[in-house]
Amino acid sequence: MRIGISQRVDTVPAYGELRDCLDQQWFRFLESLGFIPVPVPNRLSNIRRWASEVGLEGVILSGGNDLGSLPGASNVAPERDHTEAELLSWAHAHDIPVIGVCRGLQMMNVWLGGQLVPVSGHTAVRHPVVCTATTDALFRAFEEVNSFHNWGVSAEGVAESLIPQCLSAEGEVEALLHHRLAWAGIMWHPEREVPFRDADKHLFTGIFRGKPCRH
Repeated sequence: MRIGISQRVDTVPAYGELRDCLDQQWFRFLESLGFIPVPVPNRLSNIRRWASEVGLEGVILSGGNDLGSLPGASNVAPERDHTEAELLSWAHAHDIPVIGVCRGLQMMNVWLGGQLVPVSGHTAVRHPVVCTATTDALFRAFEEVNSFHNWGVSAEGVAESLIPQCLSAEGEVEALLHHRLAWAGIMWHPEREVPFRDADKHLFTGIFRGKPCRH
């Protein structure tokens, strides 16, 4: 199964380059699940056509870079914002499963009409999460997660089509699930766990391999 994964944009001043980048752990994580990882370039002229021609069967929106629309955003990458918006449009039109990770959840929520808020105390830490009354079985095993973000989603900022699955102790949304599509978002990084966690493997396998869409 070919899974497209978006890439962060890093600036390398010494070479005058903008580079698309991915943590190598992503390839190990996806390989461990039997998936074929396909990095998505950020400068393609027609990302929707490319996604179809490459034959993507799922999409991961990875972490890194603030969304350019955020007030006071840092390390922004307009080309990445455009690429991920186009990927979501393509996936929505073709009923392709999507998982958003950290920034990816933020992008998914904003694209669907939700909002973000600044958060504190969520950078390079671990913290507990709790289930909601509507938590799907795919998320019930999560009790503690890693955290590397300065922007998040409050209960009031969740897009109408998304259902909160896990919350932080402060009530911030840590995981979301689309009410109909096989789309999920998580604020933690499964690729940064050593070893990779069974709960994350179960989640990714469930979304990408046949989780029925909700109606």
